Amino acid sequence: MAPIISVSHLSKTYASGFKALRDINLDIRQGEIFALLGPNGAGKTTLISIICGIVNASAGSVTVAGLDIKAAYRRVRAIIGLVPQELTADMFESVWNTVNFSRGLFGKPVDPAYVEKVLKQLSLWDKKDNRIMTLSGGMKRRLLIAKALAHEPQILFLDEPTAGVDVELRKEMWNVVRNLRDSGVTIILTTHYIDEAEEMADRVGVIAKGELILVENKKELMQKLGKKQLVLQLQSPLGAIPAGLNGHALELSADGRELTFTYDTHAERTGITSLLNDMRSAGIGFADLRTTQSSLEDIFVNLVRSAK
Repeated sequence: MAPIISVSHLSKTYASGFKALRDINLDIRQGEIFALLGPNGAGKTTLISIICGIVNASAGSVTVAGLDIKAAYRRVRAIIGLVPQELTADMFESVWNTVNFSRGLFGKPVDPAYVEKVLKQLSLWDKKDNRIMTLSGGMKRRLLIAKALAHEPQILFLDEPTAGVDVELRKEMWNVVRNLRDSGVTIILTTHYIDEAEEMADRVGVIAKGELILVENKKELMQKLGKKQLVLQLQSPLGAIPAGLNGHALELSADGRELTFTYDTHAERTGITSLLNDMRSAGIGFADLRTTQSSLEDIFVNLVRSAK
């Protein structure tokens, strides 16, 4: 199946000389949730803005559903819904009117039943007659999504959709995003919250300094780059790691009561058996053990650090 979005050799240099994007190549699959991760200033919003036709690229090309974003701008824009970081709505307007207005901007016929469905999906139906200025921060976030969905787009861009939103509401928003994906909408998500990408994304892209470092299926990424750790709770505290254990990748906790061994689950040998034998020879006993897996956050931090 052809990708619903295809970005080829895309670059953006602003008038100041700042290079926001450098030779980006990226395909987004139809019906997936794609998370784009990167620190502030990495180029996430610039990339989204170019695909949505808000910013012009300096070089390269973008197609959406097989359409060139320049040659078929209006048709492309009708396919895309964009949820920006900042609230963009008339504070004195009602929820119902602002969502219907957004639908009309794209030339869609009046359809009260569809708007009702969107507002109910986003738990805004009971606020339909309220002025936007009276809504809570979380409701205003959901309203932005309703506005973006008003014209029935095939693709939805969410630029930091849960920034500043409390944990409970973030989880509520995750459910909304999953339901949208299940209904056939392709979701492209930028976020600073690594747990958000880990919870929802099918694939993850990492961008730093305007360059796309990698694009990978989330599960495969964590399998390839994630490390496992074996944490051993010692029977007696140690003042330092004995010389006989220096050949192992070990860290001793500050109180001397835990040894942490990092190993690669995909290596031919994990080294655990050798470690336990050497500990026995050194007269070091352990009372308990547990394993931990690197999170997507650990992987992200390491990738960005290596790009500096």
